[in-house]
Amino acid sequence: MKIPEILEKKAALLEEYYSANYKPLAPLARQCFLNTMETTVKKLEDGSYFVITGDIPAMWLRDSAAQVRPYVRFAKEDKELQEILEGVIEKQAELVCIDPYANAFNESASGVGHQDETRLNDHVWERKYEVDSLCAPVYLAYTYWKTTGIGRIFTETWHRMLVHVVETFTTEQDHGKSEYFFRRYDCVKSDTLPAKGKGRPVNVTGMTWSGFRPSDDCCKFGYLIPSNMMAVTALRYGEEICRECYQDLELAGRCQALAEEILDGIMDYGIVEHPKYGKIFAYETDGFGNYNLMDDANSPSLLAMPYLNFCKREDALYQNTRRFLLSADNPYYYEGKIARGMGSPHTPAGYVWHIGIVMQALTSTDRQEILDCLAMLSSTHGGTNFMHEGFNPDAPEEYTRSWFAWANTLFAELLVNLMEEDFFR
Repeated sequence: MKIPEILEKKAALLEEYYSANYKPLAPLARQCFLNTMETTVKKLEDGSYFVITGDIPAMWLRDSAAQVRPYVRFAKEDKELQEILEGVIEKQAELVCIDPYANAFNESASGVGHQDETRLNDHVWERKYEVDSLCAPVYLAYTYWKTTGIGRIFTETWHRMLVHVVETFTTEQDHGKSEYFFRRYDCVKSDTLPAKGKGRPVNVTGMTWSGFRPSDDCCKFGYLIPSNMMAVTALRYGEEICRECYQDLELAGRCQALAEEILDGIMDYGIVEHPKYGKIFAYETDGFGNYNLMDDANSPSLLAMPYLNFCKREDALYQNTRRFLLSADNPYYYEGKIARGMGSPHTPAGYVWHIGIVMQALTSTDRQEILDCLAMLSSTHGGTNFMHEGFNPDAPEEYTRSWFAWANTLFAELLVNLMEEDFFR
């Protein structure tokens, strides 16, 4: 894959900046920044672009959007980069139109991937329904449009995608009436849905149901609060796009109404009074009064709320929740000799995630906290100069996924942000 010239220049600038201002991160700067573009992006014969996650040869809607997002800010004056990003946006729209319930897709209708008990399609690598998978393409397209001013990305296919998003979210507001089911056999419990593939019962709340988390693990309770938060923002973006780019006031109105219903559901059913932290957001609920108080390092997470433009970093409810998340009261917050931070039930117990540490820094208002995160990031790459999925905070050379492009480019986004604000001055 030919790297756009502007990215080569930015990579060199990034390396130079950290060599002068934070030497331990300098060896990571260039290669993490370019990792997605160098190793995971492929131009297809139809002119679109396919983006694998790294060590898995499939395109996740969520991951691919997150992987290329840090490049969007450089696209306005660079035609090569525009072509790539627009090709990714078009490919995502095409894939959602094939199956809005799928989370990951094949490069072609090859039929490879998981053969689960669900509605199969040869284009689909995996059909775990995750709300954030439908939000991510909307986020990417909206950010690209707002950054570059280019509206040609809003094609007929993209419009059909948004219709699918609205219809799917609406259907899953009452999951009992949905036709979606998913069962996998001979697997760990978290890889399949209980209750004959339908998931545990949920009440009708206004929120939209999700079968699986961003980790691809099944939800304990079907209303995943961080993904519903992402849905609210995505639908608001969709409303604006419909009004300004398509002049489709009917679909804009549907986006607006649905966003309000989901937000009302979050505020009515997704908040818990914690004896130590006050009012905080739950990670999941079923709408019947059962809550799962935790967070997972995968984004969307509760920790990522400001990053995903659901609220401000200073928001009081977010700050209460954040204090809970970054404490031992969160069952997936771990501390070791070298690092501390959020992990995930998706990886070994006690493993901290680089994405979690990066997200902590991206959402922090405290300079020392950011410096602490940088210190951990610079000392836990296991000698590889790349980010990983989870790692042992006592022995960082023990890690999962040596090639995980999302973690690398999210980390690079943090480095770019700090450089642009001249954090070390």
